Amino acid sequence: MKPEQLRQYALSLPEASEAPHFDYASFRVGGRIFATMPPDGKHAHLFLDDEQRELAVRLHPAWVETLTWGSKAVGVRIRLAGANPKIVAALVRLAWERRAPRALRGG
Repeated sequence: MKPEQLRQYALSLPEASEAPHFDYASFRVGGRIFATMPPDGKHAHLFLDDEQRELAVRLHPAWVETLTWGSKAVGVRIRLAGANPKIVAALVRLAWERRAPRALRGG
């Protein structure tokens, strides 16, 4: 998967925007970050809940690993080379849903 594919999908979600976050690209909804991408374009960070994170890591260990902030697990780190674009898109959608205002999620 190429970084541009992730960017296009993330920005196709309702009210999603891109903004810098230090030297990373960040994807936001309602001002809240749901994904980031380091400048090297080799990885993406998706902010998922514990259950979603554990399932993604278990099902796709070749390109998904736990993302930590200090000692706390906060989501997943996706190695884009070799990642399945359809599964990554589904994970991006889950990250977006976690951060999106209820009205945007349809509930």
